[in-house]
Amino acid sequence: MSFDTLGLSAKVLKAVADSGYTEPTPIQEQAIPQVLARRDVLGIAQTGTGKTAAFTLPMLTMLEQGRARARMPRTLVLEPTRELAAQVEESFIKYGKNHKLNVALLIGGVSFDDQDTKLTRGVDVLIATPGRLLDHFERGRLLLSGVELLVIDEADRMLDMGFIPDIERIVKLVPFTRQTLFFSATMPPEITRLAGAFLSNPARVEVSRPASSSVNIAQSVISSRSDPKAKREVLRSLIRSEDLKNGIIFCNRKTEVATLHRSLVKHGFNAIALHGDMDQRSRMNALESFRKGEVTLLIASDVAARGLDIPEVSHVFNFDVPHHPEDYVHRIGRTGRAGRSGTAITIGSSADSKSIAAIEKLTGQKIPIREMTGGAQPSPVDDTPDQARPPRQDRQRSRGGRGGRGGKPASHKPATDRSVQPHNPAPVRAEAAQKPDQADNSHLPAFLLRPVPVKAG
Repeated sequence: MSFDTLGLSAKVLKAVADSGYTEPTPIQEQAIPQVLARRDVLGIAQTGTGKTAAFTLPMLTMLEQGRARARMPRTLVLEPTRELAAQVEESFIKYGKNHKLNVALLIGGVSFDDQDTKLTRGVDVLIATPGRLLDHFERGRLLLSGVELLVIDEADRMLDMGFIPDIERIVKLVPFTRQTLFFSATMPPEITRLAGAFLSNPARVEVSRPASSSVNIAQSVISSRSDPKAKREVLRSLIRSEDLKNGIIFCNRKTEVATLHRSLVKHGFNAIALHGDMDQRSRMNALESFRKGEVTLLIASDVAARGLDIPEVSHVFNFDVPHHPEDYVHRIGRTGRAGRSGTAITIGSSADSKSIAAIEKLTGQKIPIREMTGGAQPSPVDDTPDQARPPRQDRQRSRGGRGGRGGKPASHKPATDRSVQPHNPAPVRAEAAQKPDQADNSHLPAFLLRPVPVKAG
């Protein structure tokens, strides 16, 4: 089947052809005719299946009739994250190049005034995250009474991020007669309930079993000790041993993202971080650098796990086993996209056994356990990031030498400027390895190392 048979307009078909696409994906083939028929759609598809174009293309065709009014968007697309919202905007710009439509993006980290200016001109397509959308509405800068079509994308991610109350409020603000498109990669009970409440006699489009992982992805689990330092050593060894073009490394916490990023950079890897505490400009720059191949490794929290269109990712590493098994499916879905093969490696310890079992139960497949062999053996190298080190030892010794009563200053080497010569504890480690029974007291102040006189009883 070709795009010509789906009922799309000539302008849209030309833009699709210019993009190099000739055949629709299964979800596009099934969803586009239903959207054009003005039916509500419940779409269930894992990431990388062409879901964005499944609603973008028919919306552009439908918007060729009518005109936008100030502060009253004609269509509304809700996304859980800024990155997904920006990606959908790019899709509308790409396929709508032959249209004269106004597209506006309402996300955090961007000036309210700039966004308000766009709303004042009139908007055909409004793409927004729930929080920023409600901020504009509460300021009286936005009316939702003119919305003809509502798209709720990544609904299960909305649930995970706590946006469901906002979504329910927004749905009450748009007209009851609107057309609704509801997309989700998984269908937990709460999402099923919402779909029943938001949709009217929907056409159900399902192109893969919920929570299934792609057959193009080679999955494995590598055993490691649970402490972060050991896991960082395992990760570095894996990166060096794999035939890696680029990779995304997922952590559960933003603080771990920052620490791991500093560690990898320190060890000479070309890496960049992406997490929720970064401002919008930094987040978009990080993604763009990774897309262009300027950096090889992207260390991210789950803010990057859902729906980001980075088609040629060769590897995904789970530095942390995700807390929710659904997140595993979305993480590894960043590789093996559009028919390509991919590799997903999870670093797990004995403490992660229950989480891994939950993932296997959800996906219905066993994840092979892989042994570290050959060049993948971790090396005992110190990788504590400079920012995470305790206060400089030389300062402690200096203070210690002056601290005792009548004590002489302890002899020590002059302090070196770390900006010129980085701290290297390797000699201390080597000495400690030669004398395993002798405690390494180099970190203690000098006055604590002096013998204590004991009076005879």
